[in-house]
Amino acid sequence: MAAMALAVSVGSVNITPAALWEVALGRGDALARILVLELRVPRALSAFATGGLLALAGALMQVLLRNPLADPYVLGLSGGAAVGALAAMLAGLGGAVISGSAFAGAFLSTLLVFGLAHGTGSWTPSRLLLTGVVVAAGWGAVVTLMLAVSPVERLPGMLYWLMGDLSYAHTPGYPLVVLLGVCLLAFPLGRSLNVLARGALQAAALGVVVRPLEWTIYITASLLTAMAVTTAGSIGFVGLVVPHMLRLMLGNDQRLILPACALAGGTLLVLADTLARTIIAPEQLPVGVITALLGVPTFLYLLYRSR
Repeated sequence: MAAMALAVSVGSVNITPAALWEVALGRGDALARILVLELRVPRALSAFATGGLLALAGALMQVLLRNPLADPYVLGLSGGAAVGALAAMLAGLGGAVISGSAFAGAFLSTLLVFGLAHGTGSWTPSRLLLTGVVVAAGWGAVVTLMLAVSPVERLPGMLYWLMGDLSYAHTPGYPLVVLLGVCLLAFPLGRSLNVLARGALQAAALGVVVRPLEWTIYITASLLTAMAVTTAGSIGFVGLVVPHMLRLMLGNDQRLILPACALAGGTLLVLADTLARTIIAPEQLPVGVITALLGVPTFLYLLYRSR
């Protein structure tokens, strides 16, 4: 709530607490109402939903793979979703088709990474990480090709969107509904996820039906990533930083970690987007730049610890 209040108050034009209270009561001048209700509140809610989606996807993937380096951006899911969404945009499609294409791209990327990393043996953290990096690089090449053949007038918007941009995220309803629905779905699975985090064989021995649970995580992580990419473009490292920090504070109980990821991930992205809007105001930075500056050192630290 504090992050949301800060987000709607701060910008190229600051809104005082008194003016914000007047707007909340339905009063206040017209400029303040437009700034708060039509521009900043939808953007802040979109940022919250996107951050929660990415953090929740990262937490689920880290449980599934028992690897703290797992993240939708690092493993190429965001790249696959971006390719699907861009393909729909270039085809002149919109709305639900873009979201569906992003989901298809993210799910295809999931199958590629996990299938190739598994190979004829089993997953290892280094093999999975290398496979994800290669698949992400492949999606990057496809994105570059699509940009090269795109109409010139579309390039600036597409480039900004690929860097993670919430400037046009004015419909937070759908991502918020998906975030709430997945939280309600994941909470009852907390016990099973706690057991799965100890290994598939041990989970099966303790009565967990492993394969359907794994497929549920695959599909859910793809859906979360696709909705986040459709809302705000490709934003990296939220799914890496937030679950790791929460595990340091709360332990490994997924019944606590998953809802906490939704709250903390949303809060982090709201604050990052506020910083991106204000640091060089009236110009705006892509929010993906801010999250990358936070995520890259954290990723390198985790990689160093796990060597």
